[in-house]
Amino acid sequence: MSTTCEICGNATSGYLCHRHREQLAAGLAELPALYSEVGECLVPRRSSWGEIIATRSAPGPRSPINEDVLDTVTWGRAAEMMRLWRTDVRRARWPHRGSPPLGDLAADCRWLHGQLGWIVTAYPAAGDLAREVRELELQARSVTGNPAPRPQRLGTCVAGVDEAGTVCGAVLTRLPGQEVRCQWCGTAYRTGRDLLRLKALQPADAA
Repeated sequence: MSTTCEICGNATSGYLCHRHREQLAAGLAELPALYSEVGECLVPRRSSWGEIIATRSAPGPRSPINEDVLDTVTWGRAAEMMRLWRTDVRRARWPHRGSPPLGDLAADCRWLHGQLGWIVTAYPAAGDLAREVRELELQARSVTGNPAPRPQRLGTCVAGVDEAGTVCGAVLTRLPGQEVRCQWCGTAYRTGRDLLRLKALQPADAA
């Protein structure tokens, strides 16, 4: 088992730190819906599947499919990549089993999401999987115009890290809706009281 995150290099107890595990989980959950939107973007808004549109620059019919989008990112490529990852994770965890049952992108993403605990702790390629899911997500968002949410900066961690009372001081960030957890010392700020304490103990010169 790795002791550092394959993405950021921070100390952890598996191949991904908590933040990048959560990012991978979110990516797997969102990919099917994102690529459904990509499918809608393949058809120009002024046309339907049954229409042929004449171009201004050249005579003759034009395909109703937006070929620039098709060249950039497709449902088929995302589905193929997730099927390969599902096959490899299954082979690594259960080498005596055969190929996974037939399924679409949504089914493969759900299956991988269900194996996240094992992937993070025992799958050496967890970092590569996380990078590929992130790349597929960003490619889809570049087409749909739906940017990924930006991390929120919440201040610095106020947890004590030793008997002398040394304060951690690491910068705290999270994506909207995620748990507030320090990626350096692991302290979680779960309750309203925890968050009020975090706010109250911020340095006086904090923005």
